[in-house]
Amino acid sequence: MNDATNGPIGAVAPIKSAPESKGSVLVVDDEVELLVSCRKILSRLGYQVRVVERGAEAIEIVKNGEVDLVLTDLKMPGMTGTDLLAQLKAIRQDQLVVIFTAFATVQTAVEAIRGGAFDYLPKPFSAEQLEVVVARAMEHRRLREENRILKTRVTTPGGIGGLIGESAAMHRVFELIGKIARTGATVLIGGESGTGKEGCARAIHQMSDRANRDFVPVDCAALPGTLIESELFGYEKGAFTGASSLRKGLMETADQGTIFLDEIGEMDMSMQVKLLRVLQERQFRRVGGTEIVTVDVRLVAATNRDLEKEVARGNFREDLFHRLNVIRIDMPGLRERQGDLRLLVNHFVRKFTPPVDPMGNPNREITVSAEVWAILESYHWPGNVRELQNVVHRAVSLCEEGFIRPRDLPESMARPGFSAEVKRVDKNLPYKEAKQRWLEPFEREYLIDLLKRNKKNVTYAAEDAGIDRKSIQRMMKKHGIRLEEL
Repeated sequence: MNDATNGPIGAVAPIKSAPESKGSVLVVDDEVELLVSCRKILSRLGYQVRVVERGAEAIEIVKNGEVDLVLTDLKMPGMTGTDLLAQLKAIRQDQLVVIFTAFATVQTAVEAIRGGAFDYLPKPFSAEQLEVVVARAMEHRRLREENRILKTRVTTPGGIGGLIGESAAMHRVFELIGKIARTGATVLIGGESGTGKEGCARAIHQMSDRANRDFVPVDCAALPGTLIESELFGYEKGAFTGASSLRKGLMETADQGTIFLDEIGEMDMSMQVKLLRVLQERQFRRVGGTEIVTVDVRLVAATNRDLEKEVARGNFREDLFHRLNVIRIDMPGLRERQGDLRLLVNHFVRKFTPPVDPMGNPNREITVSAEVWAILESYHWPGNVRELQNVVHRAVSLCEEGFIRPRDLPESMARPGFSAEVKRVDKNLPYKEAKQRWLEPFEREYLIDLLKRNKKNVTYAAEDAGIDRKSIQRMMKKHGIRLEEL
């Protein structure tokens, strides 16, 4: 039998989904009328459909090209649907198969599912029933593929949004990203400086339905209160001195995409009120304008502050906090990511190794010495992954003969006895007290060495350590360190 849209029934050819197709479906049944009906129904719904009358033909099609879903009758001459199911699973273990049959009993349904069928559809079935079961199978395939991609990328150099990790702590983050990326919900990311909060936000964007639109990062700490409104919302011509033309803000730039507000805890109260309105209404006016601008943006925010404490202190609006805190992701510190340090070091070594040396010769692979591994693994990493990246970048730049030695690390880390000094703490103390006693002398010593190495310049010290300037200033105040006394 021939069909105008798909050629002869039973023709063996690979199935490849067209770009606009919802997916490829292969229908196997010895009833020609059912095949024609299924093809018309599913083609109208946007699926690419092939139909065959015998199981042997279906096996050849699956062997020669990927088929998203196979629908097969249970009772057919020559090869039963159960036999076909077993052979398809042998070819491709994750092949999705739906069984339909006129012999509708609970036992046959159970046996089909046990044999690996995704679902079971009793004959006769309506067009609506067919549509539902196929849509459910395709959604299952999509989610399964997303999870596979996520698991692959998180351990691949570059990862998703730059996130890399195999530790239990990071897998919890990856799992949460996979669950919420497509929801469109507002996300608040917490964690210390340098833990990868922007990378987390980028991963959410890349896994979302907005991935082909803009991801717009905004550093709230870097923008004075007088500028942040015009940066976010834009301004009209003549709104203030120097506003010579209309300028769209970052909110409009991010329309249909994702806007990432980093260090949102630094935003002043007046701006918090305006942001709250945007979250509620998805509308705003440009500075100096009267026209209402409507946007469709997904908001992801990040902070290294405890916003609940800031709310209690009156520094952050409670209503805005609840609007932001729909879904919370806390990025773990590097010291909490058991087993990830070597993975990250090797990634950064590859990242910062030039493909060729100054003479134009291919660079050989750089090796990390055992002594360096011991130092890196005993270090506390207050600047987290950002600090580790800077340390590795320095080491790769300074190392000789393709071998990273202790002398290639910052002086404070490479000094003999460094790790022993900072780890000499009474283990019988309560955990929090022991941790605090261990950390305080380390922080003080590290900070003094860091500032001396950078000629007492706080900005340079922050860049060298891979942490922000305010963190340096907070630690200086905490330990009573004065630049003029160094």
